[in-house]
Amino acid sequence: MAGLVGRVALITGASQGIGRACALALSEAGAVVALAARNEEKLAAVVQEIEQRGGQAAAFRMDVSDEADVKNSVKAALERFQKIEILVNNAGVTRDTLLMRMKRSDWDSVLQTNLGGAFSCTQAVIGSMLKQRWGRIVNISSVFGQMGQAGQANYAASKAGLIGFTMAMAREVASRNITVNAVAPGYIETAMTEGLAPELKSKVNEMIPLGRAGTDMEVAYAVRFLASEEAGYITGHVLKVNGGMLMG
Repeated sequence: MAGLVGRVALITGASQGIGRACALALSEAGAVVALAARNEEKLAAVVQEIEQRGGQAAAFRMDVSDEADVKNSVKAALERFQKIEILVNNAGVTRDTLLMRMKRSDWDSVLQTNLGGAFSCTQAVIGSMLKQRWGRIVNISSVFGQMGQAGQANYAASKAGLIGFTMAMAREVASRNITVNAVAPGYIETAMTEGLAPELKSKVNEMIPLGRAGTDMEVAYAVRFLASEEAGYITGHVLKVNGGMLMG
């Protein structure tokens, strides 16, 4: 895909699921990928997977909820690759429960990781993009950040916040040829959804016009497009990858 050969991408939450898929998709298109997450063992496995496919990757331990940790990890990535031109803010957590039972710590941890992490990572890499006068930032939101979900007030708020963050940042950096977009996945087959009961999966699929869950690679291909040269005139956009679960 034009525009990705030789580009350097940083993906958070890259040790599994959608983050790993984004790393594979961007690497397949020629990008050098810096993989960030807390689990070093899983990160190393993804690096090995990419290298076996002929790509170039490196792992950087990062807890996106810790601002100092983000700064140190981004500094290490910049020392290794000299620049970061693509940022995929994917790292996220859930602490699901009804609001009346939700602990303040559950609210704070989800907002700090899902939304605060995107803030810290973007702030840490934006200087490199401004210097290059080229950049792509893709924030992984969620269909539930657009339509809400019972038992996920913290998660939905964090993902809705990411959409507002996306649009604000798109306006701030557009003049420097940096685009900022979001991808909002719907029901995606990941390790997190594997344990759901078959009857629940069936019920969810009935809500999706395409009649099935999406795959992590289908989300990754959307991210890859927004990171490409072809998407240069798209910014401040939320790309729905939800099988028709939410339209309009």
